[in-house]
Amino acid sequence: MEGLRVGIVQFAPGSDAGRNRDYLHVPLLGSAVADVVVLPEYSAFFHPDLAARAAGAEPLDGPFVNFLMGHAKKSGATIVAGFLEKAGERVYNTVIAVGPSGLLGRYRKIHLYDAFGSRESDFITAGSPTDPLLVIPVKGWKLGIQTCYDIRFPEVSRRLVDAGAEVLVVPSDWVPGPRKVDHWTTLLTARAIENVSWVVAANHAASSGTGHSMVIDPYGQRIVEAQDAPVFLDAELNPDDVPTARISNPSVAQRRFRVVPG
Repeated sequence: MEGLRVGIVQFAPGSDAGRNRDYLHVPLLGSAVADVVVLPEYSAFFHPDLAARAAGAEPLDGPFVNFLMGHAKKSGATIVAGFLEKAGERVYNTVIAVGPSGLLGRYRKIHLYDAFGSRESDFITAGSPTDPLLVIPVKGWKLGIQTCYDIRFPEVSRRLVDAGAEVLVVPSDWVPGPRKVDHWTTLLTARAIENVSWVVAANHAASSGTGHSMVIDPYGQRIVEAQDAPVFLDAELNPDDVPTARISNPSVAQRRFRVVPG
């Protein structure tokens, strides 16, 4: 199996959907050498007022998804991105994966951000924990998809690893606040160490997010890490690292419990 070249676009999307797509043209065109490109949560549209966010929701066949599919077809890359999905009268916080052949799958955020004074569930419908997992194959690798607040619930990552994921992909808008960068880096590192897996996390740049997008290896080492400004990160994942790490640290195989969605 070959190495996996990943790119992360850290930026601060706003409430002008067309301007967000215009901004993304440059990093997506520049990412032609990547096998996988990860964008943050709320990449198509973001408003600081939760009550205003639903206005930016789009269907799966809307402008944002079609825009990403066009870039994936040109570049040959798989693109993973978060956006607000409109489905009938409901709005979901959704992550999609698209490739040269089109839409590969979607994940609707299970754990909505009802914490630290925020109430995402007042305006957005949660996905069901019994929905199919989103684990996508890319060049022989398996990528497991979750988003943002999910990383505070380690069972989400563990289910993806049980489904074969070697790379945990985390589009996010990690909201700024006291100790929040510490929470972000600690939780992502823990998910890598306890699952002996790669972690690729894309976050909003300041001021809507804390930044610090990063790639973490199966030993918990940060391979690349941003600060809080808009940036494009890239890294190559070594296919030998997960099997080698799981020999020296066989904790995943030694577990005595299974995760069952409820």
